[in-house]
Amino acid sequence: MIRFTKPSSKTTKQNQRGLTLFELLVVLVILALLATLVAPRVVGYLGRAKTDIAKAQASNIAASLELFYLDFGRYPDQDEGLQVLVTEPAGDGASQWRGPYFKEETGLIDPWGRGYIYVPDDNGEAFTIKSLGRDGEEGGDGDDADVSKR
Repeated sequence: MIRFTKPSSKTTKQNQRGLTLFELLVVLVILALLATLVAPRVVGYLGRAKTDIAKAQASNIAASLELFYLDFGRYPDQDEGLQVLVTEPAGDGASQWRGPYFKEETGLIDPWGRGYIYVPDDNGEAFTIKSLGRDGEEGGDGDDADVSKR
């Protein structure tokens, strides 16, 4: 027959010993060292991800402009801008408009919170979609570089 006995209070107290302050500080120092090694890598991935998103969005906008071109035989002019992909134009063009060509206006905003720049060429046969990158200024390198689609 097996007997179970209640452990003495002395044994229970020894098993419930907690972490000392020194042990806790050692763990915190190790975690801080790991964070300083990992954080720059994560920030770099985040920056590249936003640039990749901007490239994909610019391609989607360009595809929507091609659909607009099929219906109208031209690309939007500078006054119409990219807004015409989402909202039906007033006037003569309303009868040809088969949009929305782009689902949501939020897709016309780059990952840094600024609208994409639409620049039609002089003869209306081509266009450029552009984001000024993280810094919001022309040019730049890395995450600050401009993203454009022709």
